[in-house]
Amino acid sequence: MVNVLPFMGYHGSAGREGMSEMGLGMAIAASMVVMTMFQEFLLKHLQGYLQRLFRKLFKTLDPNVQIRFTDDDSGGPKNYEAYTVVETYLSVKCSDQAPRLKANAVRDVKNPVLCIDVGEGVADEFKGVTVKWQLGEDKEQSEMFRGSRKNRYYTLTFPKRNREIVVGEYLRHVMEEGKALIARNRQLKLYSNSSSEHGASWRYIMDFDHPAKFDTLAMEKEKKEEIIDDLFRFSTSREYYRKIGKPWKRGYLLYGPPGTGKSTMIAAMANLLSYDVYDLELSAVLSNANLKRLINKIPCNSILVIEDIDCSSKITKQREKNNQGETEKIIETVTLSGLLNCIDGLFSANDGGRLMVFTTNHVELLDSALLRRGRMDKHIEMPHCGFEAFKILAKNYLGIEDHELFAKIEGLLKESFITPADVAENLIARGNGEDSGEECLKKLIQVLEKKEEEEMGDVISD
Repeated sequence: MVNVLPFMGYHGSAGREGMSEMGLGMAIAASMVVMTMFQEFLLKHLQGYLQRLFRKLFKTLDPNVQIRFTDDDSGGPKNYEAYTVVETYLSVKCSDQAPRLKANAVRDVKNPVLCIDVGEGVADEFKGVTVKWQLGEDKEQSEMFRGSRKNRYYTLTFPKRNREIVVGEYLRHVMEEGKALIARNRQLKLYSNSSSEHGASWRYIMDFDHPAKFDTLAMEKEKKEEIIDDLFRFSTSREYYRKIGKPWKRGYLLYGPPGTGKSTMIAAMANLLSYDVYDLELSAVLSNANLKRLINKIPCNSILVIEDIDCSSKITKQREKNNQGETEKIIETVTLSGLLNCIDGLFSANDGGRLMVFTTNHVELLDSALLRRGRMDKHIEMPHCGFEAFKILAKNYLGIEDHELFAKIEGLLKESFITPADVAENLIARGNGEDSGEECLKKLIQVLEKKEEEEMGDVISD
């Protein structure tokens, strides 16, 4: 026993130490499991709360306020309009501050409009308050992740202590000054629509510098005065439309044979009212949703144009048939009902101020639902050339207001059908002699006499 007890005592001490180490390991392992569970479950539930807490803390510590003006139309066309006004306002302040500039809305090489480039900023001062503007850009991923669309925005940064004067007075100052600059430097623009897999958008084509005026338009005087009066009444009737509960828009249908001046009439309308022109190509619109997006982005005081609507299969034909003559599938994604909803449904009830002009060579092909008042409010026939229209063309092209050959031309115009475009082509003076104007009139008489003979021959053959 004397020899055994020390051995047993020694072995028991080692066993207790081993058990202690094992218990410590198990405790560490259990702690790790608990920590993992804490991270995976508890922190997951607290993450949102902690993020909100940190954001609130940072907002409390941040001495500045930021306001963003974006060119994205997801919030409505007013977003884009405000962005454009801000850009115009800043254009007069950026040339002597920003190191990198971009030329925008260039009217001529000598006087480009300069704006700050992406990533650059400029400072502005108003009643002793200094603010900073910066142009940023991000990318919005498409729904199908097949492309991206760049969105630009101006960020206004100012001290919190000046919130009242900036929000209450400075922003009003920016909007008023920007709009005044736009009005002073007004250059009409022509836009057309483009489509891609991630949506539809308007793209700037060129400055709209068409010379057409109502004074030079080949049309009877009374008819022109009626149209001019209608246009002016519409453009100044915003409050009246609001009072009677109607959207502030007006639809025009220009119909008649090719060459009767429908496109020239649209140009004269734009010049009369100083409206930008948005030329909508329906064949490039992939869906009713894209059509709504496009029309929603047209700003106030603009003309939406859909030319030759009778040639669009999207409106006159909706389905194709198989070999057995059975309806197989819809071949067009923009439907007549989709177009009607855009121009006359609830979707049209925005700030308004838009003219919608449709042209057609064959009015009989159009659906009666498209022609009714409220959609096509004013129907304007563009006829063949009459004597009064001829006199305007003779004055425009030849500088001749009266001539002994006019009487013969008047008689021929009553007996034959010729478009103003054909008359104009024959009145272009190609010589420099004194008799070039008279030669043009004689040439026109020959053309009219030939057309009269052809028309008489057609009547006899029928």
